Amino acid sequence: MAIFWSNVAVAAQSGLGAAQAITGITKASPGVAATSGTLPSDGDYVLLTIDGMHQLDGRVLRVSGAAGTTFNLEGEDTTLYSTFSSGSFQVITFGSSVTTISDVSASGGEPEFEDTTTIHDNVRKQVPTVTSAVSFAFTSQYDSTDTALIALAAASKAISKRAIRFTFSTGEIMLFNGYVSLPMTPAGSAQGLVTTPMTLTAESSITTYSS
Repeated sequence: MAIFWSNVAVAAQSGLGAAQAITGITKASPGVAATSGTLPSDGDYVLLTIDGMHQLDGRVLRVSGAAGTTFNLEGEDTTLYSTFSSGSFQVITFGSSVTTISDVSASGGEPEFEDTTTIHDNVRKQVPTVTSAVSFAFTSQYDSTDTALIALAAASKAISKRAIRFTFSTGEIMLFNGYVSLPMTPAGSAQGLVTTPMTLTAESSITTYSS
């Protein structure tokens, strides 16, 4: 199914709940988190801060199957992940709607490689290590009174991370947490629309849901 950059809702974090302790995460599909704090509700989006199971650190995931002291990390297969040691979650409020974006481009996500070739090899060997950060560059209409732009510009000045949610017209959802760069510098051409550049850089892997 084709997806278009049309009727796309972009929401930014407007609030972040108090950190609640996670006491364990299973290696399963989906992974199940146990908490000693306040249980999140089904459908909540949570920001994870995780030690040990580093594949989840800094990720934004959706909650399902919350009951008792456990909840599912919806859609996240943790079977092959590292072993959890400690962590916490915070419930995200996506209350800031960004409605001024006109263009978008993405970059990053490419792996870096470590050369493991030995003197016994006649073919060079490489092992993938880390990937480059995924970054989204936007052109936004310039509006110094827009509440979403004001909030994101404040995050940019504070070098503070924000969770971001894209909801496409097909219902597909994309989530990540990262840094905002929004200097609110007006740009454009003669008799054209005044615009400003904005960049969002994910600090960890992006999460997607089909709906």
